[in-house]
Amino acid sequence: MKYRPLGRTGFNVSEISFGAWAIGGSWGRQSDEESMATLHRALDAGINFFDTADVYGDGRSERLIAQLRRERSEKFHVATKAGRRLNPHVADGFTEKNLTEFIERSLRNLGAESLDLVQLHCPPVEIYYRPEVFAILDKLVAAGKIRHYGVSVEKVEEALKAIEYPGVESVQIIFNMFRHRPVELFFQEAQKRHVGIIVRVPLASGLLSGKLKRETHFEADDHRQFNQQGQAFDRGETFSGVDYETGLDVVDELRGLVPSGVTLAQWALRWILMFDAVSCTIPGARRPQQVEENAHASDLPPLSETEMKMVRKLYDERIRSLVHHRW
Repeated sequence: MKYRPLGRTGFNVSEISFGAWAIGGSWGRQSDEESMATLHRALDAGINFFDTADVYGDGRSERLIAQLRRERSEKFHVATKAGRRLNPHVADGFTEKNLTEFIERSLRNLGAESLDLVQLHCPPVEIYYRPEVFAILDKLVAAGKIRHYGVSVEKVEEALKAIEYPGVESVQIIFNMFRHRPVELFFQEAQKRHVGIIVRVPLASGLLSGKLKRETHFEADDHRQFNQQGQAFDRGETFSGVDYETGLDVVDELRGLVPSGVTLAQWALRWILMFDAVSCTIPGARRPQQVEENAHASDLPPLSETEMKMVRKLYDERIRSLVHHRW
């Protein structure tokens, strides 16, 4: 496993890290026993950064990570998110009282005295134009409740606005073979400000794993079943906003580019790591074998210039018109 700096935080994080949404909920049935086995395997593989949120299983994901801390002696970093507990999820709800309550709850769930990194969880666009919200986060840092803070965004425009605030040390954003836009401007602007970039949805909700088929059945509580058109939250979070059939068609073409002995998932993760601005990517995993396979992507050789051009060509021809202007 290789490691990269996470912006100005002082953390050196595994370039393949762990996204904990799937062990919390919204991905179908999952046992805590298998989740814990997967988390342990992640540490065994050299992963030292775990990304979660207070709404993943209503705190279930945070509590599982707290259990991992109790059961292992290795030190690792945990990022959580706050803001999606608001109902309705509107800008006026981002008050000092509410944010403090969310942080206190995450502290209890994680069994921590201070949170390593807190990210505003895809807040309404208006939040990025309210400096008073970021001032609240500064107060929580000064109080020792959190060590660092950042944002998790849906759109590139939100990311560019967020890094204007000096306290924002990281941005979590969707970036993968189906979502290229962040590299055009945002990556270089983040590097100028020494802002860490955490890449989420790196496998487009499993599409880029190469394991999904047209006849694949998703359970009723799996967002890939109930959010394909954005019925529950931003459509871009499910299959990166690409319609399922088109995604499968492009995956069929990508398979022909993958080197022998490498899975499509590993190759897709290694593609993300070709961009120096990226601090880490956080694929989810529900089974030990999955996290082990993901971690191995860090050991792969770089993609060739030809391979990079072929991925770009497929994006330009098949995907760009579907997603580029939206996110």
